[in-house]
Amino acid sequence: MLMVGVDAAEVERQLKARELACPKCEVVGLRPWGFVPGRRVRQPDGSIVRGVRRSRCRDCGTTHVLLPVSALRRRLDAAETIVPAVIAHARGMGHRRVAAMVNRSEWTVRDWLRRARQRARVIHDDVIRLGHERFGCDLRLAPLSSPLEDAFNVVGVVAKAAARQLGPVPFWEFVAGATKGALLCNTSPPFPPAPADLHAAAHAVEATISTAATADTEGEPAHERPPP
Repeated sequence: MLMVGVDAAEVERQLKARELACPKCEVVGLRPWGFVPGRRVRQPDGSIVRGVRRSRCRDCGTTHVLLPVSALRRRLDAAETIVPAVIAHARGMGHRRVAAMVNRSEWTVRDWLRRARQRARVIHDDVIRLGHERFGCDLRLAPLSSPLEDAFNVVGVVAKAAARQLGPVPFWEFVAGATKGALLCNTSPPFPPAPADLHAAAHAVEATISTAATADTEGEPAHERPPP
């Protein structure tokens, strides 16, 4: 699986121009290979986007699903709905209030939040690795009230560093991309485990979970169009 942008037309252009690299062998040259049957993504307004692009590597022959950063692995709802729900819970909001906030069933939201708590340490460690290796962040942060709050504290700091280097994007989009769609997915972490002493010499950085909110930007996100 390969995370791609939310602009379906641009992804299609990249495929036809053979500009995307295979995540398995890292050879540039993925080409179109149909759509994933039955894949749906429910937007915040309740509308359903159907179809996710599939590609095939010209070198190793492996096929890959191209998951837009508007979606998360194994979740019907879009990242634009799920990420704010998880952040609200990290700040202390219970599942019933979160469900009302995002207009989803309590059962569905309770499952999201339970999975997020279970994966908090993995999210924390993976994003620290990303921040250190890709953006040069110093991330020895003071612990907060819960592992999930600690995780999004780190995500907020790395999101700000990424915005300075690459330009701003909506925070939910950054979270989906940084976790490679695996925010709530019970699969292998997107990065190999970082050494325990990786940040032993890092400088302390003052940050709170409020940095997550400031990483968001103005403007409406684009959505992937359905297959023809």
